[in-house]
Amino acid sequence: MAQQMTVTVTGASGRTGTLIVQKLLAQPESFTVRGLVRSEEGVKKLEAEGVPSSQLFAGDILEGTGALKKSLQGADAMIIATSAIPEIRPLSLVRVFWKKLLRLEGARPDFKFKKDQYPEQVDWLGQKAQIDAAKEAGVKRVVLISSMGGSDENNPLNRLGGGKVLVWKRVAEEYLIDSKSFTYTILHPGGLIDDEGGKRELVLGLDDQLLKLEKRSIPRADVAELAVQALSTPQAEYRSVDAISKEPGDGQPTIDFASLYGGLKGNCKYGPGSVKAAVSGK
Repeated sequence: MAQQMTVTVTGASGRTGTLIVQKLLAQPESFTVRGLVRSEEGVKKLEAEGVPSSQLFAGDILEGTGALKKSLQGADAMIIATSAIPEIRPLSLVRVFWKKLLRLEGARPDFKFKKDQYPEQVDWLGQKAQIDAAKEAGVKRVVLISSMGGSDENNPLNRLGGGKVLVWKRVAEEYLIDSKSFTYTILHPGGLIDDEGGKRELVLGLDDQLLKLEKRSIPRADVAELAVQALSTPQAEYRSVDAISKEPGDGQPTIDFASLYGGLKGNCKYGPGSVKAAVSGK
């Protein structure tokens, strides 16, 4: 019997993080689950999911609380599910309404990020803090959930709220790889949808080639499954891959994750200095 693995999930009360926690809890013989959240509300949410209060830690990783370090003490693995989340500027919806009414082009809302929740702070500095703390704690396995589109610095997502979200995610990915301290898996899911998981054939790819397809979304539940499966799948070790799903009924639902990870050769490329150059020119 395989030894039980203690897994710390960061961003554990988010939509994807909660699904990861649920999947780990469903395998008590394989995993002990810990959750790191930002607030007591997150603690209550995960307690309702069945996570013991002793395994829950609340605190902002950028405020220097001890929550992050405590959550990683004795952990074997960490799944990073933290991410900056843009919000729509309400007044911009008025402009969108009138442009649509007048059938004008460019009818899109504006976005913003909360104070201290910009991508540079959450997706770079926050993830760097997590990686550093995991290294200090002796964690051996890290799964990082990022986003597809990072190979193109001109991707429209980088303009949301002026946050360069994909750029900062990419910097964190490179930091994880360059640390040479972990067995890692980096996942770049396509557009996240809230459909039921386990009903679709999953497709992996490299370097944003899947963005050329008409359909390039994936249920959050399937991203959670990819992350959990990566913890015990040798073919997922030292991998950086993109992930989408086919439409229901197109192909067979994926159940063999060793073949899924092993069937794709190579890893997403990280251009020499390209992302770091973009950061320096922020």
